[in-house]
Amino acid sequence: MMRKRQQLVETVIHGIFLLLGLITVGCVLLITIYLIISGIPAIRRIGLIDFLLGDTWASTASQPSFGILPFILTSVYGTAGAILFGVPVGFLTAVYLAKLAPPRVKAVVEGAVSLLAGIPSVVYGLVGMLVLVPGIRKLFHVPDGASLLAAIVVLAIMILPSIIKVSVTALEAVPPEYEDASLALGATPVETYFRVSAPAAKSGIAAAVVLGVGRAIGEAMAVMMVSGNAPNMPSLFESVRFLTTAVASEMAYSSGLQRQALFSIALVLYLFVLLINAALNFFLKRDKEG
Repeated sequence: MMRKRQQLVETVIHGIFLLLGLITVGCVLLITIYLIISGIPAIRRIGLIDFLLGDTWASTASQPSFGILPFILTSVYGTAGAILFGVPVGFLTAVYLAKLAPPRVKAVVEGAVSLLAGIPSVVYGLVGMLVLVPGIRKLFHVPDGASLLAAIVVLAIMILPSIIKVSVTALEAVPPEYEDASLALGATPVETYFRVSAPAAKSGIAAAVVLGVGRAIGEAMAVMMVSGNAPNMPSLFESVRFLTTAVASEMAYSSGLQRQALFSIALVLYLFVLLINAALNFFLKRDKEG
């Protein structure tokens, strides 16, 4: 009797988990279908080449232009710059916290990282606008500090919590036998952490990078406040506009073809995230098979 009841409970729990998984997949499919239906009409009217490779965005002009190449390049450069600065800092911090830090220091730093993750993006943007933007203007003697560089710095700070927390979890999950074997063979602790522990935890570290990329490429409010939000071709010390900020800044008053074009931008952004995730998963699987 007890065994049948346990089987019934397990069957119910399995069904609940299956239902929740299907709901998650269904939400992704609904978002995908909605973006495709809403974004394709503008691309058809504007033309795929003119839309993706056009270098002028003037959606409210008498003769509107809907080229999003500046937004695409800005998003790519901004995300790449944030990853370039954020990933090494986050990874090294994670190694220190997981393997080297004393318990008290680890508790304090992990608390600070958790607090950093909980800060709203608008606060990052406000601090960046009041501190970082004037600092860049004075340091580099440029007319305006609201630029791609300011956006990269803010994004690099914002992705640190995701990279650090997930990487620490991955490093702590490495079996201690791996490290013991490396130390027994004469390797130093630091060599063991970087040549044994880190490769063993590479799937978790890669997941942390994926989360960081998603956070960087999907951020809007903080970037809008420090980047200048001008539809220029990307330059390190000039005001720029990202794909996310292009949608956020014009959606409230958009209509007609302009509104459809903003949905098309959202579709392009969505495809970017899918391609990044697919590429990282492909390389990870290839490494495992190799």
